[in-house]
Amino acid sequence: MVAVSGSTVFRTVRRHMSPGLAAVYRDAGHGSHEETAAGATVRLADGREVVDFGSYGVTLLGHGCPPVAAAVAAQLRTMPAATRSLANPAVAEFVRRLTERCEPDLGRVWIGSDGADAVEVATKLAMRVTGRTRLLAVEGGFHGKTLGALALTHAAVYHEGLEPLLRHVAHLPEDDPEAVAREAAAGDVAALVVEPIRGEGGVRPLAPEIAERWAADARSAGAFVISDEIQVGLRRCGDFCLATARGWNPDAVLFGKALGGGIMPISVMVATSELFQPLAENPGYHSSTFGGHPLACAAATAALTAIEEFAERAREVGAAVEAGLRTLRSGHPGIVADVRGTGLLWGVDVRGGAAGPVIADLAAAGLLVSPCLGSPGTIRLLPPMVATDAEIGRALEILDATFALQAAVPAAARPAGRC
Repeated sequence: MVAVSGSTVFRTVRRHMSPGLAAVYRDAGHGSHEETAAGATVRLADGREVVDFGSYGVTLLGHGCPPVAAAVAAQLRTMPAATRSLANPAVAEFVRRLTERCEPDLGRVWIGSDGADAVEVATKLAMRVTGRTRLLAVEGGFHGKTLGALALTHAAVYHEGLEPLLRHVAHLPEDDPEAVAREAAAGDVAALVVEPIRGEGGVRPLAPEIAERWAADARSAGAFVISDEIQVGLRRCGDFCLATARGWNPDAVLFGKALGGGIMPISVMVATSELFQPLAENPGYHSSTFGGHPLACAAATAALTAIEEFAERAREVGAAVEAGLRTLRSGHPGIVADVRGTGLLWGVDVRGGAAGPVIADLAAAGLLVSPCLGSPGTIRLLPPMVATDAEIGRALEILDATFALQAAVPAAARPAGRC
């Protein structure tokens, strides 16, 4: 690894990327930057260690998961890039292993590099097959920031100046069972796109009875049902695929983030043959230069195995984190308004718009968490399956101490959240 001074890192980010990003990085690391990582622990350049319960859901298996790293290294020694003109066994093996874990009807796979890729292809196919142009999404949902995915993302701040391009999506109230039927009656609906749990929206699950009704109504209207599980799937929230476990009978499920084992970027759409038909007829209808990259596929194949091997540990970690967070809520009622979540995804609502300062204070004290782009008052925790008891204990201790410090600050004196 090339040694780079902290001042050079921050100066370069500030000059060539974003001054705001440089400031966030400097605050989070107290002037230091990340250098190495293993499991749920990240070591900074100044020698400090921090527990990583953030990373936006990528590190479900922690940093540097050994079997995933080994698989990538082995692929690197044989064929690190695909010709794209010839079949590649690393890609084929990944697709085979993935479809074995999905419902039989979800037997078609498209591979991309990040979550927005998968959202784009799924919605594009739905419109192509149905000949319709309207999509349905959920208030508070997040599906990416490329133009097609951004139309589905609910947060208005990311739509500013782009509205003429984002007109074909209706966002549904999460508590309205009639919403899909009503929109379908208005006509031209190609697909319903939902997250079983809205991570960026504040870790808010969609009520089972609502989701089941919506899926049934969409299907009755000839629209496709697409489950965005890029953040919540792959056993982060218990089941490998939440939509199939809950009986939605989805036409497509989208996976990403943790699929690369915390080492390589990769996303996928698994779909029915009906939705996939345009790609079956013409593979070039929607393609990606790095979709199906051998290193990413090798990582994902190893990650699928590791996820199953750590499933029991994931339940233990989730139970410990849940118990700790509920105790903290009882102990800090003036700061913690609510705790929500399941498995390895938890949201903590902070009173009085204090989420931003709390997130910064947690990082300074040695715990990395994620903000929620669509819910600025919520702190999001995404502990990895491989977190040790010591790392969980330290994380809860830091949360406890930070909440206590915030409670000592008068509400009127707390700065606004910076999420």
